Amino acid sequence: MSPATLGNGPPPIKVLPREYSDRRIVGSGYSDTFTWKMTMQIRNSCNAADLSEFPAISENPETAPTMTSDSNGTPIILAASWTSLPSEFRRPGLSKHSLNQKRGKPLDSFLEGPIWVSDLDLLFVTDIPYGRIFSIDDNAQWSLVIEYDGEPNGLAWNHLTRKIVIADFKQGILELDPITKELRTLAARYHGERFKGPNDLVVRSDGSIFFTDQGMTGLHDPTGRVFRMDPDGRLELILSNGPSPNGLVLSHDESALFVAMTRDNAVWHVPFMRDGSVQRVGRFSSYYGIGGPDGMTQDSEGNILVAHSSLGTVFGHRGNGEMMKKIKSPEGVSTTNLTWGGPDLKTLYLVESGTGSILKIDWHCSGWLM
Repeated sequence: MSPATLGNGPPPIKVLPREYSDRRIVGSGYSDTFTWKMTMQIRNSCNAADLSEFPAISENPETAPTMTSDSNGTPIILAASWTSLPSEFRRPGLSKHSLNQKRGKPLDSFLEGPIWVSDLDLLFVTDIPYGRIFSIDDNAQWSLVIEYDGEPNGLAWNHLTRKIVIADFKQGILELDPITKELRTLAARYHGERFKGPNDLVVRSDGSIFFTDQGMTGLHDPTGRVFRMDPDGRLELILSNGPSPNGLVLSHDESALFVAMTRDNAVWHVPFMRDGSVQRVGRFSSYYGIGGPDGMTQDSEGNILVAHSSLGTVFGHRGNGEMMKKIKSPEGVSTTNLTWGGPDLKTLYLVESGTGSILKIDWHCSGWLM
């Protein structure tokens, strides 16, 4: 390889051979497709003169930089692996959830719905196929909080009742007292009919609960719904044409809702009118891939973070929709949900459902929790 071949640096690599599928992202100044192994292979093939053209890189992948940028200049950060579901809690084999929603794929778990409860200094996560909710302390010690006949997905903390609200695909909207472990149903039907399958939820400052009713909807059947449940239990239908509504967050001033429409591979912006109805619903951001946007959260600056379920990526957007950062998983690609935690809410916890892992990253500002 000659200096003439190198030019101003190695040519962009669009596709990596399978043997160079190392997940570590290196801060080389080039596209994020440069993994440590491929970069080292190119560097080692250069002579001394060529190396003057090539960016410096650590000989040890464990000490390599963990931040780079994509071809558009968007910063990419590599999350850190923190903990994973202990082996004693894993259940290899088939569950009804596997048969009904995963095409018979065996799952020993499928973690989702992380929330941080500052009252207890605990992170809570759900395990959908086996109807379980776990807590994780600062030392990454796991405890089984409850196991029941359900498929719990999204969780939210109701700051008024001091209880956890659950979007359960099988049972509806539930409420759990994390101290007494008492579980009760808040809503299971709308106009006499059972929900399609609730997915996620968020609690407004007045105690109202917004939740998505996803079921098995998609572009072939865009009938997924978004509901608002008032503190007195009254239900109001907000949207009824969603292709797989999933995660959702409220804007800081609670004037709009952002809803992940997984099978549309987009996040919708849903502004509220004075009477609580919605108009002028539009796309806030669009994505690509086999899966789509899943769980969401936002920080104190109004930036919205979107976990993509098949790209191993969290997309960070400014309030106007512009891409500001990307976070990459060092584990699998099923980054399904995320939440803020820690004493200053500057720790972002991510769930990688495929491996049953919890990832984390230090953020530049505090998170925004209702």
